[in-house]
Amino acid sequence: MRRRVWVWLVGALVGFNLLVGYEVLVHSAGATTEDPGYGALSVFTRALQLVRQDYVDEKRVDYRNLTYSALKGMLASLDPHSQFMEPADYRDMRDETRSEFGGLGIVVSTKDGIISIVTPMEDSPSFRAGIMPGDQILRINGLVTDRMKVQDALQLLRGDPGQKITLTIYRPSTKETKEYNLQREIIKVSSVKDTRLLDPSLTGKLKIGYARIVQFNEPTSQELDHKLDDLEHQGMQALILDLRFNPGGLLNSAVDVCGLFLPPHSMVVYTEGRDPAQEHEYYTSRTAKARTMPLVVLVNGESASAAEIVAGALKDLNRAALVGETTFGKGSVQSVIQLPDGSALRLTTARYFTPSRQVIHEKGVTPTISSTLSQDEEKGLLLRHREGALTPAEQALAKNQPDDQLSRAVDALKSVLTYSANQPAASGTER
Repeated sequence: MRRRVWVWLVGALVGFNLLVGYEVLVHSAGATTEDPGYGALSVFTRALQLVRQDYVDEKRVDYRNLTYSALKGMLASLDPHSQFMEPADYRDMRDETRSEFGGLGIVVSTKDGIISIVTPMEDSPSFRAGIMPGDQILRINGLVTDRMKVQDALQLLRGDPGQKITLTIYRPSTKETKEYNLQREIIKVSSVKDTRLLDPSLTGKLKIGYARIVQFNEPTSQELDHKLDDLEHQGMQALILDLRFNPGGLLNSAVDVCGLFLPPHSMVVYTEGRDPAQEHEYYTSRTAKARTMPLVVLVNGESASAAEIVAGALKDLNRAALVGETTFGKGSVQSVIQLPDGSALRLTTARYFTPSRQVIHEKGVTPTISSTLSQDEEKGLLLRHREGALTPAEQALAKNQPDDQLSRAVDALKSVLTYSANQPAASGTER
């Protein structure tokens, strides 16, 4: 009995000290105890005190675990894109933006409350296994995900290289449920893929280049710049930039990519938030040397975030035609704010707008030329993107399914190049 009284007194003193500290803080900021924030925090500290003193398993109630759990719940309650990151998660995020990270290579989000795959990252275990965008994760190592927050799912998906993990996946398009046994690995992702001149059987005598951006990371613009140099040395006359299935990435990377095609100091995007400090305009570099060849951008419903910024800016500024489908509609800004212990908040602080003040969030960017792929055509496209062994059935599907969006893009560029070639002759006949 005396021990229980002693525990209660210690807990009460801890709660009292927290409240006294907060009282000093609010008064120093000009607030009073009537401030609603004070009352809410007093409830929190009382709950913390009760959990600390009475919860059955004392190993689970240290201050760090309880504080982290509270922060995770708080951030997750705001929107699907805000989250609290523990120090290890924050390090993983920084590694990922540098195009190197450990895990399965799956970009996930919540859709209708279900943990869903936005896209499997190329050259990753999930991509090679055949996991598809839109697949739903039912279980992770046997743990049911129906009430799981995104950040909790990410913690289970990430881990040291070499560790095995089992995913139970439901595919809505086929109504199939399947288990995937994967192994985590260090994933080095090249953000620019498949740069080449398209086959003359598709383009005729014209030399049309093709480049696909997988996601927007720190080195993306430099990588794309070098690969476009190579294509120009091969005589490239026009370019198709493929942003389909691109989940986004870094805002500055998107701006720098636009700088490869837009005049110096062109506004690419601007942001507005509750705080006036979040109102910001983003411009291409004043020293950028933009390419002027005709340009078409391919987009679909899985083109999101930074990919939508690029597509929206190039369309708004009449620099490129968009071919494909309306994009995903993820137009919110997440600011990453590091905390003193190495953890961080990923907090939605603003929304993106295109140069012509078009809203991206929940609306997406509409294409100039609408073109959709059937389910089999889309699957064939993803199989062609996959590097690794395909089953005979997959090989047949990848080979036989057309890419009508790419064909429409080629047709659009043919028209532009043909028109440009005829311009001098036409002007010469004027009287």
